[in-house]
Amino acid sequence: DFEIVAVDDGSTDGSGELLHALCVREPRMRVLRRPHLGLVAALNAGLSECRAPFIARMDADDLCHPDRLGAELDLLQARSDLGLVGCLAEAVATDGGPAPDGMVRYVAWSNRLVTAEDIARERFVESPVIHPTVLARREVLAGADGYRDCGWPEDYDLWLRLFATGVRLAKVPRVLLSWRDHASRATRTQDAYREGRLRELKVHHLLAGPLAGGRPVIFWGAGVEGKPLMRMLVAAGRRIPFVVETDLRKVGNVIHGATVIGVTDLPGALRDLPGALVLAAVAVPSARDEIRAALVTQGLAEGLAFLFVC
Repeated sequence: DFEIVAVDDGSTDGSGELLHALCVREPRMRVLRRPHLGLVAALNAGLSECRAPFIARMDADDLCHPDRLGAELDLLQARSDLGLVGCLAEAVATDGGPAPDGMVRYVAWSNRLVTAEDIARERFVESPVIHPTVLARREVLAGADGYRDCGWPEDYDLWLRLFATGVRLAKVPRVLLSWRDHASRATRTQDAYREGRLRELKVHHLLAGPLAGGRPVIFWGAGVEGKPLMRMLVAAGRRIPFVVETDLRKVGNVIHGATVIGVTDLPGALRDLPGALVLAAVAVPSARDEIRAALVTQGLAEGLAFLFVC
């Protein structure tokens, strides 16, 4: 009781012929052959051909566990509040060796985010759902008008647009996908997946969502990740009066027009800026936990009064 829509985006390696041969013995498969127009166009073309009420996403080079679709469908059917689900994944290399450290760290972080609350809480850190693990309700994807080609990661852009409309995302807490790394992956080769593009995406969605209406900003952390985000927000016309630092030697300095304050100065800064949103930019998970504890102790609610952005 399913269909397979295989999108051949102008391949020249025999993939189209292989797919057509498979169709002879698999009547549930349909092949959509198109000139090469890129990933976003291929995704939207595939979506337009799908007829079922639930749509799963799969890349050509990953490995799907036999239980994945059934487990994800069970979760969606049991939880009417969810619009999209994924699963946990493992990072593997196509050459039989270990996956790159960065990919392993990202997968480990993503695998810790299982509940809808977990995923929403850290949605601005990185893309919280691994794209080829996804099963979604058709009406949810249609309501978002599918994928957009904005020059940044199309999947992360879709998740943040869904969050903005109140769609909830969760995961089956099992490793049901082997996510394969190789040198020609789009993440490694295409401009849309560079760090700078990822920051542009975050700033766009922050300004359209949590920071809409000119909401005041206080930054926590002005390191390698924090400073570029600060510069982008300032360039977009957003004033950031304060930056919180745990290193007391930096207190009193000025970074991109923002005065550096200590942790104990934060309550006063919040009083001076009613309704301010604290954006915390730290890449180390243990530091993130310490900052979260410090902000919660001051009575701030994550997702409402503060957000992690890396």
